[in-house]
Amino acid sequence: MQGAEPAAGVLYLVGTPIGNTGDLSPRARQVLGAVNRIACEDTRHSGLLLHNLGLRNGEQPPRLVSFHEHNQISRIPELLEALEAGEAIAVISDAGLPGISDPGEALVAAARAAGRTVICVPGPCAVTTALVSSGLPAGRFCFEGFLPPKATQRRARLQSLANEPRTLVLFEAPHRLLQLLEDLLAELGDRPIAVTRELTKRHEQQVGPTIEVALEHFRNHAPQGEFTIVLGGASDSSTPNRTNAELRLELQNLVASGLSRSDAARQLSQQTGLARRELYALLHHAEDPS
Repeated sequence: MQGAEPAAGVLYLVGTPIGNTGDLSPRARQVLGAVNRIACEDTRHSGLLLHNLGLRNGEQPPRLVSFHEHNQISRIPELLEALEAGEAIAVISDAGLPGISDPGEALVAAARAAGRTVICVPGPCAVTTALVSSGLPAGRFCFEGFLPPKATQRRARLQSLANEPRTLVLFEAPHRLLQLLEDLLAELGDRPIAVTRELTKRHEQQVGPTIEVALEHFRNHAPQGEFTIVLGGASDSSTPNRTNAELRLELQNLVASGLSRSDAARQLSQQTGLARRELYALLHHAEDPS
């Protein structure tokens, strides 16, 4: 039988709502209301959340301490000392399950190395919420988080993922979403996609079903809020074995049927999963016999 929680000297990773406050579990509520301190990304944001959940109204509410990428080096030793002294500590992110693309990962590693007990109180997670509602294969997937913000590095990462057959899950900020979608189309071809935001909220949005459709949508509707993106993996077809000459011939036949070069490249990209930009380039390099 599980003992009373929270226990002294234990580090708790607590999942908080990603939108709908009704998703906070009774166990999470119990732990957050009774730990000695709560490490969070933004004390104002988390303080408001805890207040709205009725968890800041006790005689001795948990102490909130900031814990983010800019202070984690100095904060981790402090939190480890508190655990050693017998404090029960909870770690939360601004939304969702801590430890995914945030400093919680480094704290868990340090706590484990120091012999401390680490317990996860599971809760909402944007990664799995977006994945299972996307309609894309969820039996095998890989999480890439935020890709590099610089275009050259981002494209290089995408090129390294071009042959990954598993469904991909990404995070992106609103001011870089269009750039990411453009790079996805250029480097990976027009694949199935679900671009999601406001998950679990009243105005939850999932845009797709292809990269081109999503790109057109967000060119006409300015992106707002953080995005979780679910992208179809590379095709399992035998397309990669086709030679450039075979691909070029298919493109030329499409052009001969009345399509523009751009439309021909787009159509073959949808059929093969190859990048439209690469297919379009074949029409301009007829001297390449490979």
